[in-house]
Amino acid sequence: MVGKIKEWVAKEFETLKMKSARLERRFKMVMSDLSEQPDKSIWLASGSRTNAKAVYRMIGNPKCTKESILRAHRETVRERNEEKILLAIQDTMCVSYEGHTKTEGMGYSSEKTLGINSHNCVLFTPMGVPIGMMEQRVSTRMEKKNEKSDHEKRSRPIKDKESYRWLETMKRAATNAPEGVKLIHICDREGDIYELYALAEQTGERFVIRATHNRRSTENTLIMDELSKSAVAGKVKVVIPENHKTKSKEREAVFSVRYKSFYVKKPKFLVRARGLPPSLRLNLISVTEDDVPEGVETIEWLLMTNLELDTVEDAIQAIDYYRQRWKIERFHFVLKSGCEIEKIQQRSVDAIELVLLMYSIIAIHIMMLTYIARTAPDTPCSLIFSDDEWKTLYRAANLTRQAPNIPYSIADAVRFVAKLGGFAGSPSDGPPGLKVIWLGLNALFILNAYREWI
Repeated sequence: MVGKIKEWVAKEFETLKMKSARLERRFKMVMSDLSEQPDKSIWLASGSRTNAKAVYRMIGNPKCTKESILRAHRETVRERNEEKILLAIQDTMCVSYEGHTKTEGMGYSSEKTLGINSHNCVLFTPMGVPIGMMEQRVSTRMEKKNEKSDHEKRSRPIKDKESYRWLETMKRAATNAPEGVKLIHICDREGDIYELYALAEQTGERFVIRATHNRRSTENTLIMDELSKSAVAGKVKVVIPENHKTKSKEREAVFSVRYKSFYVKKPKFLVRARGLPPSLRLNLISVTEDDVPEGVETIEWLLMTNLELDTVEDAIQAIDYYRQRWKIERFHFVLKSGCEIEKIQQRSVDAIELVLLMYSIIAIHIMMLTYIARTAPDTPCSLIFSDDEWKTLYRAANLTRQAPNIPYSIADAVRFVAKLGGFAGSPSDGPPGLKVIWLGLNALFILNAYREWI
């Protein structure tokens, strides 16, 4: 995975087909170099001017395609998966390329920002460990602003809207998922789309989506209003992670849970849309925090799902699935802050898209190391690191010349890596985060490289 870099790359892209054996070898070499120094530019990670030029030729080679890379990666994901239920979490990431005025195909990620939108779908276990990339759809707007009225925008066919990416991603994830796995599609408010719910009913897919629209039922009532009147079905304790933006510490909160089934009417603006059922049976779950501390904003979720909710435990299970949604935001954080994807320098959007996919697969493996240490802490570190790596890591983190004879746990290894990345490890700090992990891995790479030179 993150250690044993060349072994991981060889295994991850074992089935890679690019119609050129030489090109396949070059790609695997580049992936190894970038994985060892994800925060460095292609130029610096390549080690020399000659190697860097070879990388740029590879990226521009029409035989080196995003589809071939993603296909090989998905095949490896299917092979290594051992779970019966997986969460297909999707979200859109805005990537700014303000200085790229001459980049071929570059448009706007929003009305004011030059850049791209990358809509990503990553597979996670129910415990929140990422296992692979299912889909990545990159788009850029040629016009700064859409001059159509809100009514005109809403009335367009779903295939003409940017929100169609949510439907397409659900279909692609279902098509490429490991065999025999039950997928639960997880989306934030942007995924609260009637056409998406209809697609799920048609294809048998399951979802938990943050609701934003107070939809009307077939009984002509507003479903959020109706649910708020119902009795509390149960309570659940949730650990709220620390938030660096609001400077809030990790805390435990108690939530009241309500849930109810509704037959939801097709929205009026979709009356003329063909192929959509006039109503859908959907379940709405309300999660509201009790006894909110002073000065803290109340947390409240409204979740739409088509999972069967026979008991309050079923509703709590759906809530647990949705709680993993923030992991895709951490994935975006690693891409932007760890892999520094907003510094990618390429001549076209197509080339940026290819490099972005390469970094995305690297980011998933950085996250794997972090979260495996939390969910399976006793796993031997030799699963991730080579003998030289875990011994060097131990010596550097503990300032000693002696290393143990047998591999220690992955939990200890992650703490050592985090220490190299600047993690203090005080009791109030909690488990190491992603930033100190990638900084520590980079430090470990430098130490190993120096060790080989002397």
